[in-house]
Amino acid sequence: MSKAKACQLRKLSKDELVTKLEDFQKELAGLRVEKVTAGATSKLAKIKNVRKSVAVVKTVMHEMTRNALKKAYAKKKYIPKDLRQKKTRAMRRELTAFEASRKTLRQRKRDLHFKPQVYALKA
Repeated sequence: MSKAKACQLRKLSKDELVTKLEDFQKELAGLRVEKVTAGATSKLAKIKNVRKSVAVVKTVMHEMTRNALKKAYAKKKYIPKDLRQKKTRAMRRELTAFEASRKTLRQRKRDLHFKPQVYALKA
C-alpha cells in the first residue's frame, strides 16, 4: 500500500477508518517481523510509509471525533476545556468588552453631575 492521504480518508466512515487502521497495523507488524528475519531492503524502506499512514489515519479519526464534539457543544453554555480556544493566558484573563465598559455607581454619579467642561479657545 502507498502512503494514506488525509483528504481521501476524510471521506470515509468511522468503521472504514478503523478497518484501514487495522490493515496498516497488521502490515507494519509483518514488516517488523521481516526486518528481524533479515528480509529484503525494499520491505524495510516501506516501514516508514506504513508508520506515517497509521499516524494519518489516527489523526483523521481524532479530527472527526473532535468535530462531532464541537457540534454537540456548539449551543451549550459550558464547553470542555480541550475544545475551547487556546489563545494566550493573558487573553483568556482579559476583561470582556461588556465587563470593561461597566462603571461603578459612584463613577456614574460623578459623570452625571460633573460633565467635562468645554472651553472655546481664541485662535
